[in-house]
Amino acid sequence: MLPTEVFTCFPGQMWDRVLSKVKKAVVFMDDKCAESLHWNGGATSVFESGARNLKQFSSFESGGENEPKAVFVVSTLLKGRTADIIQDIVGLSHFQYCVVFTTVAHSIHLLANNVTAVLEGNPVFEQFGDKLCEWMGDMNYTAEVMHAPVVFAPVSPQLFLAPTFAHLFPLLPRDLEAINMKRPEKKRFGSLTDVDLHSLTPELQIEIKSLASAVNSMFESTSTREESFALGPMSRLIAGELANHPQAKNRRKTAPNKASIVFIDRTLDLTGAAGHHGDSLVEKILTVLQPLPGHTTDVQVDMLELTNLQRTTDSQPTLAPGCLVQTQSSTARLLWETMLASKQKEAVMEVRRQLVEAASKENLPIKMGLGRVTPEQLCSYIQLFKSNWGALESHCGVIQLGLATAQTLRHPTLPRWDSCLAFERLLLQALGDSDFAGVLRQLLPLMKPRAAKGEEGSSSEYSSGSRLGEEECGPDELLVLLVYLYSLAGEAQPADNEEEEEKVERELIGALTLVITREAELSPLLQKLTGVEVCSSTTALMPDGSSLAVRLCSCCPGHFLSGGQVFPKARGCSRSPLPTALSPSPTAPSSPYCPRLPSLLPLLPPTALS
Repeated sequence: MLPTEVFTCFPGQMWDRVLSKVKKAVVFMDDKCAESLHWNGGATSVFESGARNLKQFSSFESGGENEPKAVFVVSTLLKGRTADIIQDIVGLSHFQYCVVFTTVAHSIHLLANNVTAVLEGNPVFEQFGDKLCEWMGDMNYTAEVMHAPVVFAPVSPQLFLAPTFAHLFPLLPRDLEAINMKRPEKKRFGSLTDVDLHSLTPELQIEIKSLASAVNSMFESTSTREESFALGPMSRLIAGELANHPQAKNRRKTAPNKASIVFIDRTLDLTGAAGHHGDSLVEKILTVLQPLPGHTTDVQVDMLELTNLQRTTDSQPTLAPGCLVQTQSSTARLLWETMLASKQKEAVMEVRRQLVEAASKENLPIKMGLGRVTPEQLCSYIQLFKSNWGALESHCGVIQLGLATAQTLRHPTLPRWDSCLAFERLLLQALGDSDFAGVLRQLLPLMKPRAAKGEEGSSSEYSSGSRLGEEECGPDELLVLLVYLYSLAGEAQPADNEEEEEKVERELIGALTLVITREAELSPLLQKLTGVEVCSSTTALMPDGSSLAVRLCSCCPGHFLSGGQVFPKARGCSRSPLPTALSPSPTAPSSPYCPRLPSLLPLLPPTALS
């Protein structure tokens, strides 16, 4: 049997290719590659390899006069915007030696340039190298362009993530409609399972081929011949691309090791993704703490408690956050793996034990505590390291994980986790006893907008998406509950009256829309779904919600939510599409809304899975 250590070493081996070229160089790296590096030694490994500086991949960056060497690490094709940024950086610098690493294989560059013939060597990379010399101003300067699949993040020896492909999502019925619109009527696909790779957009084809190429590189490096299994239309396309990869055919004939790989569309198990049934400390940490800027797999740990700074509105941005990744300390690494694999109670107790052990090693005056672990207790242990810089440096990894645990346990939104879990259990029970309309009706009491700031009983303590009561569900939680419920719609009793179901759905639409529009500040999730990223006004809301419409979209105040469809008919679902006009409801008074808001609503009922 192939040991897991062989696969665990693969991401680091790919980064070693990059690090072998960074000596005396300025390194420019995009966010996706930086996130992979974050889990593979971080910036420390770059500087230990001899790099002079590490900068963001941006047209506003450049090298100094005494920095003649540059290394670029990007996760995209070497064309378009990526090529423009490299040209801008080189044009503003005095480089004489440039090395470019891309996670996209040369064969995919050929596809992107509409080259179907089999060519020897790497002509696309060679041509880009010539461009680099031209941009540097002397064709005698040195330029190297090569492929390095630095896309994997080893979260633990048993878990790899691929943040580069975080946005790659399974195909949905509306994707099938978009594909069929561009095909002749006689050649249209009947279902998503009939869709082939060549019918997808060029951008999506490149994403799928890039993922298959990265997986193939991992098997190539470990001398493994794989047996692929796929569940879902998108997974079938990825597995097929891996099976047809040019290098894979030769590898399978000679590779001594054997492994199975299973591709699964996430949409086949939305209850697993949307449910709150997990008793995992790490899951809760990732849920309640803010993500690191530009990252999808790590969060910000507030380090203010280790300083003498006072907590003000201006203190947080000036202090670099901590994180969950601990690659320098073996003790912190083992603690992280325990937190990842254990139940919450066991993980919290292990965090306390490690903090106590670290304090004891440094002869700090720690007071042992028994019984239930509290966030206050963890913080009191962490405070002991505050004035001891040597101890702080030696145990920084454990301290960061301890702070992440304490900040999660005392987070004001954490009680909603248990509330959502309790309500999910009630919904699950109701699905077996009543029709879907009756289950949906149980959600209506939750659809209540919070009081505006300044109203009686309101509080400014909570952030966006929060409610008056800590245990009450906010808009984000309501959306997750809807996803959870609709993913189980097929388990409900047969409906006697579909009109009743549509009526309840209209009421839910109106109530949820009112909840969202009455929010003083949209959460990051709602900003992403609605396309509204900036609130340009801080005016208090009027009773009819009119001023909030200006907050949502200052360019179109006074527009009403109307037109289009809200619920696209799902595969295997008998419910008809609903109009987006709000039906009269005692909890949903008429008020103006931004016309971009309907972009949120089609996401509420996920595909009914057959």
